[in-house]
Amino acid sequence: MILLTGSNGFLGKYLINNLPAKIVKTLNRSDSDYEVDLSINIPCFTDKFDTVIHNAGKAHIIPKSKEEIAAFYNVNVLGTQNLLKGLSNSLPKCFVFISSVSVYGLIVGENINENCSLLAEDPYGKSKIDAEFVVKKWCEEHNVSCTILRLPLIVGVNPPGNLGSMIQGIKKGYYFNIAGGNAKKSMVLASDIAKFILKAAEVGGTYNLTDGIHPTFNELSKSISRNLDKSFVPNMPLFIANVLAKIGDIVGNTFPINSNKLSKITSTLTFDDSKARIAFGWNPTPILDSFKLHEDA
Repeated sequence: MILLTGSNGFLGKYLINNLPAKIVKTLNRSDSDYEVDLSINIPCFTDKFDTVIHNAGKAHIIPKSKEEIAAFYNVNVLGTQNLLKGLSNSLPKCFVFISSVSVYGLIVGENINENCSLLAEDPYGKSKIDAEFVVKKWCEEHNVSCTILRLPLIVGVNPPGNLGSMIQGIKKGYYFNIAGGNAKKSMVLASDIAKFILKAAEVGGTYNLTDGIHPTFNELSKSISRNLDKSFVPNMPLFIANVLAKIGDIVGNTFPINSNKLSKITSTLTFDDSKARIAFGWNPTPILDSFKLHEDA
């Protein structure tokens, strides 16, 4: 029996579609086998699970209030603690925690591996660091095999977040590559994570997962444009972007760009997934070869 938390989310839908339906139970706030708000409640399980995949969590956004900052800790850390408390009377053999490369706290770097220090200072990254620690400690104390998957940008059909905004911007004609869009970023297909997650669970360990190619913004935008039958993605010179970013620093979060965002957009940040390739045969699909915007694409 497998327990999957967060099955209603973007990645969760790929996971639930890939796992054997007859042996999967789901946990979400609603529309699931166990309807629990983990940030405030400890679940009471009536099933015995061999594998638990903890995918539920608060996604990476820029918090705009103290309440949003607190929510990262409440959902990602306290929620994980409450899940583990609920499992303590009926231990699984394997526990998989969906983490993020945000734990490294970096905006620039190449081929960063799992031995890199966890330096995140933002509320999301810190909450993932804390949750990783909680999971590892609990698994060690209870002799449960622990797998932590640190994920970069997750790509799939109708994605949320920055990738979804990028697609909408290209569709409506207001997306620009900046300085040629030559910065490379690690990405991974949601379908590949789903395909390999049980293999990772069997092995245990901490792993970065990427497509191994790390497309540039220019390459990704061209792929999206082809999907949308668009022929051209405009480019914004860096000096213009710098001026707009300084305006954004003054105006605040309502402005589409600021110096921090510009730095991220123009900086290469890639992660090394060779450990996963050796440990459980991670063999991902290159993003640009198979990225689809819609199910019927």
